[in-house]
Amino acid sequence: MVLQGPQRYHACPFSSPVRDMLLFVDNLTNVDFSYLHPERGMLGETWLANTALDGALDAQGMVCDFGNVKKRLRHFLDTRIDHCLLVPAQSKHLELLENGDTIELVWRYGKQALRCRSPRQAIVLIDAPEITAASVAQWCVMQLKPQFEASIAELRISFDEEPINSAFYHYSHGLKKHGGNCQRIAHGHRSRIHIWRNGVSDPALEKDWATRWQDIYLGTQEDLVANENGLLKFAYRAQQGAFELDMPANHCYMLDTDTTVEWLATHIAHTLAAEAPGDTIRVQAFEGINKGAIVEACVKRQ
Repeated sequence: MVLQGPQRYHACPFSSPVRDMLLFVDNLTNVDFSYLHPERGMLGETWLANTALDGALDAQGMVCDFGNVKKRLRHFLDTRIDHCLLVPAQSKHLELLENGDTIELVWRYGKQALRCRSPRQAIVLIDAPEITAASVAQWCVMQLKPQFEASIAELRISFDEEPINSAFYHYSHGLKKHGGNCQRIAHGHRSRIHIWRNGVSDPALEKDWATRWQDIYLGTQEDLVANENGLLKFAYRAQQGAFELDMPANHCYMLDTDTTVEWLATHIAHTLAAEAPGDTIRVQAFEGINKGAIVEACVKRQ
């Protein structure tokens, strides 16, 4: 059963007639990942995760040890969704080859295609025709069902987007020098951007930059191994293994640096400062929700 509300999707495919108490945690954690869209290609995304558990009270007056449940759910989301590429395994747009610990896929969208080859742990195959908050929530509950079915009557998971009333963009990238999961070549974020020109907020510049980076893959020059027939081919080896990604050039934006949020904020600030000599540009670039970097730049008039 899927319960839908504004910007929220609940999955709860197993239940019991006994419903004495419902425990909930909103904003349990947030997950940053990329996924494959049938029209837009690869999209970076950030969701807030929420959970609720339904069951009878025990002798302690509790449904369960909620502290342990929260840790278990956070661990699952951190290892199975966060910093991964989510792929709809039932989609007609997908060509998939699994070889041991390596997954290679081709994703066709519109008149374009992308290819990704990476260690299995970096790609999650969601048993659904497309990636939505509802389908991912349903998949998560089904994966977790064996762990909770004996102790609670019902587990619900839902995902929300961060409410954003200003400019934002979806970007994907990989950070091969990172010791953690950021090294995966295809993960991403849905991120706000704030820009001030000479101390005054400039929504037009924010909108312009969000348009530049709409549904974008941010690539590092040293990871680019070929540029052939409109495809940019990236490849590198990191601690988790070998990664390859072929992306349509019109969905890429190249930087001379790594694509950490610190370098992204620096790049935006200095690019805008060069376009408006004499103006002081201040950029607050987000990496997902409530984290990021702030950089200020000014280029003297000649």
